[in-house]
Amino acid sequence: MPNRRAFLFGLTAATAAAALLSGAGAARAADPVRVALIMTGPITDGGWAQLAYEGLQALKAKGFVTAYAENVAQANLVQVVEGYADDGYDLIIGHGYEFGSAFLEIAPEYPDQKFFASTFRPEGDAPENLGFIDLAYYDASYGAGALAALISEKGKAVGFVGGGDNPTQQRMMACFVAGAQLTREGVKGLGVITGDYDNAGRGSEAASAMIANGADVIWHGANVTGLGAIQGAVAGGAKALGCYSDQTAVAPAAVGASFVMNLGWMVEQVGDSVAAGTFKGGEEWRPKVTEMWSLKAGEHGDHNPALISGEAWSAFQEIWSGLGSGEIEVSKLAP
Repeated sequence: MPNRRAFLFGLTAATAAAALLSGAGAARAADPVRVALIMTGPITDGGWAQLAYEGLQALKAKGFVTAYAENVAQANLVQVVEGYADDGYDLIIGHGYEFGSAFLEIAPEYPDQKFFASTFRPEGDAPENLGFIDLAYYDASYGAGALAALISEKGKAVGFVGGGDNPTQQRMMACFVAGAQLTREGVKGLGVITGDYDNAGRGSEAASAMIANGADVIWHGANVTGLGAIQGAVAGGAKALGCYSDQTAVAPAAVGASFVMNLGWMVEQVGDSVAAGTFKGGEEWRPKVTEMWSLKAGEHGDHNPALISGEAWSAFQEIWSGLGSGEIEVSKLAP
């Protein structure tokens, strides 16, 4: 029965080959997604870069292959990004506004890889492999202004300390002022843009100047300068609200709550979308402020009841919910 033997041999060989091909396909499908995170600051900054890095570590714990570069100078940005792209990373995250325009130029050269910039989408068309995000800064700023007004003891004024003199910080200040003044009649919203994110002395001076003008609650959006603003608030006998990370430990007796950016969650969500094949490029992701930001106060939970009364917190929760649902439209409040 030579023909039958030949048939069986052919069938066995074909089956074995199919099994090998199937195994190879499964191996390819099981290859971990490779993610690179690039930051212009250090991962020990206690906020912006550190929180994103923690998200990268969470992806690593899930089985992703990860890499990162910190303290990348503007002059080296393109070179570093292209280095990871040339190494075949599936997703490259540029953490900061600096990456927006750069990725518009780089992403089309690597159509099989994904790029994500944690900043607003620049004007013009964006390639399908490039995503951006609206981090809900302005909704959070309105919420901070509202909470500041609600916990003010004097009911006269509250203040915002800004960092770099740019449109984002200017609008954050405007939304903070609007949140304060629309929430509590008679409260005036004050603001100082220092022009510097990394100067604690300027932050302290700005806070002191506003306290001298009646402010008794200070919020900031200014990294190291903001830490100085909190210290200035303490020195002036005012309350403070933290920003970006939980800053209760900076001044436990003065910080009522911190508006914390969920940057780790953002990094995880983008990484998971690439792994699942659901990454949406060419557009701007707009998570709700209640997803992108959280309120934290160390061991107290979401707020310190010694500094924020139950009545004030309840009133704030209604406003925060309205911001999350879109009932309060911050886009109409400032240019």
